[in-house]
Amino acid sequence: MNSMLRRIFRLLGFLVILLALTFGGLLLFSTLTDYQPEPGSEETEIMEGTAAVSSPGDTLSLLIWNIGYCGLGAEMDFFNDGGKMVRADEAQAETYLQGVSSFLSTMKDSVDVLMIQEIDRNSKRSYFKDQIPVIAAQLPGFTWSFALNYDVKFVPVPFGWPYTPYGKTLGGLVSYSKITPKSATRVQFPGGFGWPTKLYMLDRCALELRYTLSSGKELILVNTHNTAYDATGEIKKVEMEFMKSRYDAEVAKGNKVIIGGDWNQVPPGFDSQHFSRNVSEGYTPQSLTAAMLPKDFTVSYDSTLATNRSNVTPYVADSTYTTLIDYYLSSPGIEVLSVRGIDLKFKNSDHQPVMLKVVLH
Repeated sequence: MNSMLRRIFRLLGFLVILLALTFGGLLLFSTLTDYQPEPGSEETEIMEGTAAVSSPGDTLSLLIWNIGYCGLGAEMDFFNDGGKMVRADEAQAETYLQGVSSFLSTMKDSVDVLMIQEIDRNSKRSYFKDQIPVIAAQLPGFTWSFALNYDVKFVPVPFGWPYTPYGKTLGGLVSYSKITPKSATRVQFPGGFGWPTKLYMLDRCALELRYTLSSGKELILVNTHNTAYDATGEIKKVEMEFMKSRYDAEVAKGNKVIIGGDWNQVPPGFDSQHFSRNVSEGYTPQSLTAAMLPKDFTVSYDSTLATNRSNVTPYVADSTYTTLIDYYLSSPGIEVLSVRGIDLKFKNSDHQPVMLKVVLH
């Protein structure tokens, strides 16, 4: 009996050592292959395609949309948000992608610039499809520019049985434009999670398109996707301090700025429970304050429509928690004519698109 117990303990010890080596090896691999973009002051220009118009007119129409890598449509929940699912099946993911691209095709005649968050180029969660050209095919006459913010060779979570890890991810921000920009620039945000969490999280950034105005000054359109899963809000605060400093400096040069995207926080003064009182467990509502914004910037959002839903369960109208975290900031010299959320019932994404029309003075 003692001999059998010794064999059992040796086997258990071997398994513990094997698990420790496997886990340690995974952390070492992730550390060595970690994507580490340069700080914000080191910018990388990335541009593709051509457009027919070379300079903005007096009026401009924009659309922002986090498309959830075409994997978070109404039927989905998500493990990292408290749900159970890891990814949509391949047929469902293709349905979401076609739904997103079809909708954006309907906007091509009424929108000058589309600023998209969470688009995938080579990820297991979206079956390794490059989504940029699929959408670009529906937008003839648009240039596009891409900024990478999620590049992980292997995301090991969630652990469970059967083991279905998140796997390889490569995606980011894309801006499609009818107007040829002077430049397209990836701007890295400061701050972030500590090791080892940071190995598997997004490297948050903005994508700037710069256009030359008839005055000789610049219009800067900023596509942003700020940090999520930041329970204390400290990382978001660092990002906002960086953005305030950067875009205050641009306005001081005489340039005009519009920032739009998924802020992962409600606008100043907006009640995070405006649409739903049943806040999802584990969700920490956070809000921008007026002091966090660049000086004299205007906040524009459609208070009648929620732009984001909880992913704890699949979407159920009038039951699922919803809020508003997708909107625009605009600098002095830009008159907002209208801002309108577009109600797609969260059919193909866990976010809703928002359209802005402005006049440049």
